[in-house]
Amino acid sequence: MAIKKSAVKDLTNGSPVKLILGFALPLLLGMLFQQFYSMVDTIIVGKFLGAKALAAVGSTGSINFMIVGFCMGVCNGFAIPVAQMFGAGDRKALCRYVGNGAVLAGLLSVTMTVLVCIWCRDILILMKTPSDILDGAYAYIFVIFLGIPLMVLYNQTSAIMRSLGDSRSPLIFLGISSVLNIVLDLLLVRPMGVAGTAWATIIAQGVSGFLCLFYMKKKFTILTFTREDWKLHKHYVINLCNMGIPMGLQYSITAIGSVILQTAVNGLGSTAVASVTAAGKISMFCCCPFDALGSTMATYAGQNVGAKKMDRVHTGILASSIIGSVYSVVILGVMFLWSRQISLLFVDASETVILDQARQMLLINMVFYIPLTLVNVVRFTVQGMGFSKFAILAGVCEMIGRSVVAFFLVPYFGYTAVCFASPVAWILADLFLVPAYLYCAKALRSLFEKNAQMM
Repeated sequence: MAIKKSAVKDLTNGSPVKLILGFALPLLLGMLFQQFYSMVDTIIVGKFLGAKALAAVGSTGSINFMIVGFCMGVCNGFAIPVAQMFGAGDRKALCRYVGNGAVLAGLLSVTMTVLVCIWCRDILILMKTPSDILDGAYAYIFVIFLGIPLMVLYNQTSAIMRSLGDSRSPLIFLGISSVLNIVLDLLLVRPMGVAGTAWATIIAQGVSGFLCLFYMKKKFTILTFTREDWKLHKHYVINLCNMGIPMGLQYSITAIGSVILQTAVNGLGSTAVASVTAAGKISMFCCCPFDALGSTMATYAGQNVGAKKMDRVHTGILASSIIGSVYSVVILGVMFLWSRQISLLFVDASETVILDQARQMLLINMVFYIPLTLVNVVRFTVQGMGFSKFAILAGVCEMIGRSVVAFFLVPYFGYTAVCFASPVAWILADLFLVPAYLYCAKALRSLFEKNAQMM
């Protein structure tokens, strides 16, 4: 049955460059909003509560990425079959995937919340979190983990909207929640400390999630469900898990390397932790274009694979890689000139060691942003093509890269080695991903040709 397109966007026809830019720009703005209020959280903590509180929040970054990243990856993976069914024009299967995915996401969020809230303090101790920031780190991350169901709600609904071609509406709702987050930060940080910023974050995420849900219900007329769509069916559950779990594990396995690296950084003291935190927040903001291009390519590849248009997938990869590479050169120049001044947003000018170390990390990382472009573009394309398990292996490559640096280089070269951990991880991932994409593309072309001959 052909799908009547309402609040959705077809990426299987038209100029790939224009479609990618048009789809990625709202996605980029949404990610910038998300990173902006995350950065404001950190700025408010650093300026209002001091360098120790900044280090406390920063020390939770890797474990936060490992747990929350797994949930986000699963949600994004659940949306891939939706994009494929949209491209294939199969409305019945599309609704069945959305319904089954929603049930699975709900079960995941409850299970993860219970488990990680029980064990999060033990994990922080295992990571050798400095004793002078341990209590603050626990107060912050416990609240963040309590908000996992609200985070899953936003990521699941926004992923479905993007898979159907709408990357603009989640941007609007995220903008609203960003303003709310900043207001709540200012209201809660003094009376509640670092926990106040955590509460501000999860409340804002909940608001954006419910706004996405209400909008989908009103505007996405192709999503008309029957009772049967909400019942778990073996075929759909298996396909969703085959897409979602590998994508979630890819985030988590990548994050394991970050956790190991964070443990090594913690051993260097709270000043090093604060430096990495400041540089990391700036870097995450600057990396939003790569994340936007990656998420765009997941939807773009998913729809075009569903429509059996592999040539468009290849053209999309080339276009996205060029866009990301041009941006990489520009942002390196910007940070070479103003990285120290931007770091002053997080700490006072008297914290000269933190400022110098943050600048060092930013510049070393940004020299390698072109390899990072390929990591995001190629990995998400492979996932959109339906080969999510390859993402796990790419994550393993990143984990190995960061772990080798943490175990063997940081003890001898200290903070400088920390600065090279991510570039090493990106290069190793690219060495795997580029051949993996060529293999996946060849396999799909052969499958499409075989199916065409049988018809």
